[in-house]
Amino acid sequence: MNALDFLRGLLGKRPYAFAGLLALLLLVVNTALQPAFLAFGNWAAVLASFAPLAVAAMASTPAILSGGGGIDISIGPLLTLIDIVIVANLLPNGLTSPFVVIPVCLAIGAAIGAVNGVLVAVLRFQPVVATLCANIVIGGLATQVQGDTVPSGSTSWTKDLAGSFGPVPGALLTIGAPLVIWWALSRTPFVKALYAVGGDDATAFSAGVNVPKVRIAAYSLGGLYAGIAGIALMSLISEGAASMSAQYTLLAIAAVALGGTSLAGGRGSLLGSLLGAASIYLINNLLNVVRVSTLWSTAIYGAMLLFAVVVGAVLTNARRRAVA
Repeated sequence: MNALDFLRGLLGKRPYAFAGLLALLLLVVNTALQPAFLAFGNWAAVLASFAPLAVAAMASTPAILSGGGGIDISIGPLLTLIDIVIVANLLPNGLTSPFVVIPVCLAIGAAIGAVNGVLVAVLRFQPVVATLCANIVIGGLATQVQGDTVPSGSTSWTKDLAGSFGPVPGALLTIGAPLVIWWALSRTPFVKALYAVGGDDATAFSAGVNVPKVRIAAYSLGGLYAGIAGIALMSLISEGAASMSAQYTLLAIAAVALGGTSLAGGRGSLLGSLLGAASIYLINNLLNVVRVSTLWSTAIYGAMLLFAVVVGAVLTNARRRAVA
């Protein structure tokens, strides 16, 4: 077996391997050009700036895994809405405890995700149409809640999430929370049902799986993760940021595709999305290091998404060859 056959087999069995190798290569390049990047004292800041994108990518994954052309392009506006709700509504009214803020944010995210799921799974709207409508509505709501001035605020625990809890970087909690939730769900029938529905919903239905219920749960889970992403974003910037929604929407979907998750559904993982997000984050950091103008940002994000889709198609072919 030559090296090319080995690589094809590896990508066929472990589709996230490409994103992992790319992230490792980019990490080496970033460190070579910016030696302080991996300095121990810099870990908390790097992880904090990476956390919103990482969690947004994981939030986009369940809907795509559910198949049926499933995609949720309302994740970006939703996480920015959560961010704004914290700084514009909760903190100014004295609701600063994490035991209040976190449940409220997760409930908002999960509820909006469930509405998207109902539109897709019960009312049979095309996922792109349903979540595009949600994207516009949520984006408008976020702008309205933000108001004419950019709200700002923070608490001790949000500062720690953007810094560290003792020696532990706080962002490990926001990045790790979706992985822990996914691990817990993998111990239930839900994850297997999700992959079955995404792979072939007719066969899953014939086997007794409640397809609409699984898809609604997938969109709701994505919304829950978006709530975590909103908390991570608020901890990082300590202000409202409705204008950032489009950026996170594009990059999150690109990260999912780059991480080896099939956009047709049924194949992929949160780990792949996390590695895809790491690759994109490191590309962005590299562009900043070499001083590429921010005016090119939108074009670069679109190119990343196109590249990720092409890579996803290549990985799908590699999987088919590995199975054959």
